[in-house]
Amino acid sequence: MAQVCLLGELESDLRYELLSRETAREALSTYALREPYANSLALDTVSIGAAVSLLNDLNWYLVRFVRTPLVQSDSVSETEWLSRDLATAIRDGDIDPAETGELLQVYGVEDSRPQDPVFVEREGDWTPEREGYDEVLVVRVTEDEFDG
Repeated sequence: MAQVCLLGELESDLRYELLSRETAREALSTYALREPYANSLALDTVSIGAAVSLLNDLNWYLVRFVRTPLVQSDSVSETEWLSRDLATAIRDGDIDPAETGELLQVYGVEDSRPQDPVFVEREGDWTPEREGYDEVLVVRVTEDEFDG
């Protein structure tokens, strides 16, 4: 099983923007939608491949209204998310899931809103944290995203 989480642009109402447009509404109609963070939309899919395919179907809307699309797959990590690029590379067999988790983008979460992501490199079994935040959102990223 895999999850998709779309973090909306700060100046948009993500749920409204997606559900007010027929094509996006139809693509999302078979999923139970939830809002784990302010101005976000999350749903469950059957696999990482299905998650990436849904993101591809919604790409026009993602470019306009989504700050960050994320994928979480239990086969990779039960607590950490994957960037869209990393999820695609894993689905395509370009990256082994066991070789991820070193390069991270870490958001502090304040008032249910992911804030100010920073890039960090994990060493060993260290669990990422952010000073000043009680909660963090950890996203595994590709080397290109980390260096970019």
